[in-house]
Amino acid sequence: MNKLAQFISLGMLLAGSGCHDLERSRAVDNPSVPGKTIALQVCSNCHGVNGVSVSPAFPKLAGQQKEYLINQLTDFKTHSRSDPNAKRFMWGFTHLSEAQIDELATYFSSHQTVMGEPGDPALIDQGRAIFTSGLPAKGVAACISCHGQHGEGAGQFPRLAGQHADYTLKQLRIFQRTEDRPRSEAMKAVCNNMSEQDMRAVAAYLEAFPPGEPGTANETTSN
Repeated sequence: MNKLAQFISLGMLLAGSGCHDLERSRAVDNPSVPGKTIALQVCSNCHGVNGVSVSPAFPKLAGQQKEYLINQLTDFKTHSRSDPNAKRFMWGFTHLSEAQIDELATYFSSHQTVMGEPGDPALIDQGRAIFTSGLPAKGVAACISCHGQHGEGAGQFPRLAGQHADYTLKQLRIFQRTEDRPRSEAMKAVCNNMSEQDMRAVAAYLEAFPPGEPGTANETTSN
């Protein structure tokens, strides 16, 4: 019985130690925790293990531009990005180190993105026209000029292809109506004269980037 009691005590000690290590790994204010661990054990709850979120409330991060991710994580950390969901979900990440931010950005940018399903063809056609040519009569620049022919983005300009339409629409509204997004001067100017229908159309097009379009393969974007 003594040996059994010792065995049980040892098992409980090891189990307790494992839980303690797990909780330590979830502590984003611990600079020794690798960014990948934070991605897998914290970020994955909303954004998915590989950065492909299920809910449009949370953006897809897979294949996103690394520089863009670093900028956004930095803005969350400093509370510069102050839209409601930023406050609710991301303002708690104030203790991320620069190394952890870099590791998180590297992790998600290196994963493969996944396109959405095509929706209303007429809406997608309208969105395609805005993406490629803008709305000259309204002074709205073509999305392609900053975000690339394939919607892949570049550096500080985010990847748009494959992003949830509802999330893209929400961000376009924020750019248009508020000052809650830093680094947004260019986008505020672009969105200023867009109608709700214009924004819905380009968001629908970007989510699907329909088969047959240039660059619609589910490629991996790495930096």
